Amino acid sequence: MSRWSEAVPGAGPRPEGALPLAGFKGAWFDQVIGADDADVRARLSAARPALCGLTLDRPRVMGILNVTPDSFSDGGDFDAHGAAVARAKVLAEDCDVIDIGGESTRPGAQEVSVQEEIRRTVPVIEAIRAAGITTPISIDTRKALVAEAALDAGADIVNDVSAFEFDPELAELCAARDVPVCLMHAKGLPDTMQDNPTYEDVVGEVMVHLAERIDFAISKGVKRERIITDPGIGFGKTLEHNLTLLAHLTVFHDLGLPVLLGASRKRFIGAIGEAPEARDRVGGSLAVALHGAARGMHILRVHDTKQTAQALKLWAALSQEG
Repeated sequence: MSRWSEAVPGAGPRPEGALPLAGFKGAWFDQVIGADDADVRARLSAARPALCGLTLDRPRVMGILNVTPDSFSDGGDFDAHGAAVARAKVLAEDCDVIDIGGESTRPGAQEVSVQEEIRRTVPVIEAIRAAGITTPISIDTRKALVAEAALDAGADIVNDVSAFEFDPELAELCAARDVPVCLMHAKGLPDTMQDNPTYEDVVGEVMVHLAERIDFAISKGVKRERIITDPGIGFGKTLEHNLTLLAHLTVFHDLGLPVLLGASRKRFIGAIGEAPEARDRVGGSLAVALHGAARGMHILRVHDTKQTAQALKLWAALSQEG
């Protein structure tokens, strides 16, 4: 991991000379592991570009809306059109972005056809916009044709768990539409990614992969300031891999881009927190979300938006300097 520099997040009163973590008001650092010079500190501390008009000087809540029958936590809850739109109205009360997905990417999930994914997502996006909800919408898809249809229906952001590896044409679409895109690290496809994933250096390998996918996106015309990164918690990682990544979240600021953290209700939370059912992992999910907030995670992708928004308000009040 020597190629990358990692900020050491501070705690308590901010000392003189400390810098904000990636532009955050409530998180700071004054020590760096690895290369430490003016350029490195600038990457680790600089404010990130606004996202769909949302400043990224504090954690933003991305609410999950899976319109699928088989997602790991809420599969089948919102696959009916009316239930999905009703849920979107609830999400809009507390979250900054609504992330809509029509294909489960849980471990073991099978690929869904383009036509089916469009059928599940586009009418919901259209109905959300028709209802007057203006909250930015992210389309969670790996496929250019799905993203195109979703953007036409009123989506604003593309969230690709494959970082343009599954469908490289998606990069060209995002460049042509000039929309923000989230590039996530995943090792393998959903149906096989948890079959004994191995790494020699999980943090370093995830960083290298993200840097390569960022370069690919830029080569296809995507503007650097439109890119969000995601270390891909749970995507081709064991419990130990996830914990290692979470312990070193500030290293992802060395890429100089916004970071999304998606750990809500995931299996490792259930394993550590002794909660076999995904719905019983709210407390553990909040713990991870606040851990991420203290390390400058710009976007927290969560199921439990009301609870997360409340927790972040308390975190902000407690972490801001008086």
